[in-house]
Order: sequence, then C-alpha cells, then structure tokens
Amino acid sequence: MTEQMTSGIELMFTGMGIVFLFLIMLVAAINIMSALVQRHFPEIPVSKAVPGITVDIDKSVVAAITAAVHQYRNDRKDGK
Repeated sequence: MTEQMTSGIELMFTGMGIVFLFLIMLVAAINIMSALVQRHFPEIPVSKAVPGITVDIDKSVVAAITAAVHQYRNDRKDGK
C-alpha cells in the first residue's frame, strides 16, 4: 500500500509541477507579446473631433430632432 501511495504522491507532484511550469511559461509569453505589440504598434492619440461631423448644424434641424425625441419619450411614457 505504501508503494502505491508513494507512486501516487510522486505522480501528483509531477503533474502539479508541469502545470505550474506551463503557467509560468504562459505568463512570460503573454508579457513578451504585450511588450512586442506595444513597441511595434504604439497607441494613436484619440482626437476629440469626430471626422465627418460638421460643427455648423442648422438650428432648425436641431430643433426638429429635439422635438422628435421629446415626442417619442412622451409617447413611450404614456404607453407604459
């Protein structure tokens, strides 16, 4: 019985050691890939202006959109 227990404990520690080494290698690989990506593909600063949207929007269009949203919200409130 003790020979089986010893063999079982050795197998348990071998398995745990392999898993531990795999996790260490996984963390190292992720850190290396992260460093490579940051070096070769630096983040582009985000501009506050959205391309394609003009600042000069007609006030009547804004008023129409506001009225439509207000009417939609009132209709939804009454329907509940």
